[in-house]
Amino acid sequence: MRLAVIGAGSIGLAVAWRAARRGAEVTVFDPDPGSGASRVAAGMIAAVTEAEFGEEDMIPFMAESAEAWPSFAAELEEASGIAVGHRDAPTLMVGLEDGDRAEIDRQSGLYRSTGREVRALPGRESRKVEPLLSHRTRGGVLVPGDHAVDPRAVHEALLAAAERAGAAFRAERVTDPADVDADRVVLAAGCGCADFGLPIRPVRGAVLRLRAGTGRPAPRTVVRGRVAGHPLYIVSRDSGEVVVGSTSDERGLDPTTGTAGAAHDLLRRSIDLVPEIAEYHLEEVSVGFRPTAPDNLPLLGHLDARTIAATGHYRHGIALIPATAAYVADLVFGADTAVRKAFDPLRFEEGP
Repeated sequence: MRLAVIGAGSIGLAVAWRAARRGAEVTVFDPDPGSGASRVAAGMIAAVTEAEFGEEDMIPFMAESAEAWPSFAAELEEASGIAVGHRDAPTLMVGLEDGDRAEIDRQSGLYRSTGREVRALPGRESRKVEPLLSHRTRGGVLVPGDHAVDPRAVHEALLAAAERAGAAFRAERVTDPADVDADRVVLAAGCGCADFGLPIRPVRGAVLRLRAGTGRPAPRTVVRGRVAGHPLYIVSRDSGEVVVGSTSDERGLDPTTGTAGAAHDLLRRSIDLVPEIAEYHLEEVSVGFRPTAPDNLPLLGHLDARTIAATGHYRHGIALIPATAAYVADLVFGADTAVRKAFDPLRFEEGP
């Protein structure tokens, strides 16, 4: 079995690694591996707090992938020799104002429909869980099962693991998958899959990377919040890095549009929620583009007998790595796997 994987982001590399371990002769095509959304992502594994109304079909897949992440991370670290920063710190979703708390309460019914643990907390209790929260915090919910990884470390580890498993890499941009000499082709080029006719649009996001100085505390939970109606997340790494994000806009693929304003808003809101952030060092402002389908659900499945789509993960790309890699590898090898109709990449085509 000769497999070509177009795209060396984390999704493409995970598919390549899994397929190579199962005996496929894998070639990965990408002129600049890791230059897309994988490098900018915050790395939340949030089967509960990423649940959104209108995207309920994602919930089982997210839960499946979240359950797989601990063993996937351990296997990846063993295969690559690189720590991926998997942290089992819980996620705390809180609101800064009464309206923010009301919105979280509205979402809580959806969170509980995931079947995973969701614990309501008043403001005082939430500050006991996360002492760095502002005294203005109105409380929210604690989700012990929503965790995080370091996406940059994950990508580095997947690259090493795929190489060690025998995958070959070609620094080339594929313009037509039909020209690739392979038995199967997986399209995992993120936003670049739009060039192959897939209904993918880029959703821009800005992320700040900060660092707590020596002796400065960092949040011990993954903090997700709403500040005056705006969503926000704060993710700590064991290295002392603290990632802040949650901007979202659709302005094409311009990496510079609105960056200063987005950074200002993120800093202001994060300091409102966790005042200690004002004392951190600002190290990097990153802009990335989430590959997104019209209904915000992934495109996973056969486009034809030879070609398989693996894109459109929107804001769930890192969280869905294990489940996506397993599913797509099964499709590559023709395994008898249940078809995920909600993610059919042909679902937007008009019938006769």
